[in-house]
Amino acid sequence: MRIIGGNWRGRRVTLPVGAGVRPTGDRVRETLFNWLAPIIDGARCLDLFAGSGALGLEALSRGARETIFVERDAAAVGQLVRNLEQFECRRASVVHGDALRFLERTPRPFDIVFVDPPFGEIDLQNLCTLLARGWLTDGARVYLETARHDDLPEMPVGWVIDRNKTAGQVRFALARRV
Repeated sequence: MRIIGGNWRGRRVTLPVGAGVRPTGDRVRETLFNWLAPIIDGARCLDLFAGSGALGLEALSRGARETIFVERDAAAVGQLVRNLEQFECRRASVVHGDALRFLERTPRPFDIVFVDPPFGEIDLQNLCTLLARGWLTDGARVYLETARHDDLPEMPVGWVIDRNKTAGQVRFALARRV
């Protein structure tokens, strides 16, 4: 897998062995970051269920100020740390732990949150409710990725879906806190 835009464009991201990650494909990432282009520069990002870190790394490459990666799989965490070291990135941190437990902490608001959990394993409506409890700045964007035929969750009060698209076996959407 390669970074598709920004300062690290073309750089290879090594995937974790045996972690069962499903990196967001190039076509979907390109569309997503076209949507985010007006707000990515200087944004604080949270990459939940980070896996390979494809989304958070792409955000950093395109000018995000900071990304916090949250991942429970030790192999994925180790590879993500090595990738950040290889890129000499000091604008990121990696949390080895469960994303839902992470959201039980005292909230710190983010401008962009990437939510790309293993398909069918997480209640996205519950996760969005947790995010709505102080994790988002005004106007924050939340990227949601599901299996193509899964419905998007009902949005919390004060959220709207700005974009909703399918590609291959994936449905992806961009919600905004208004």
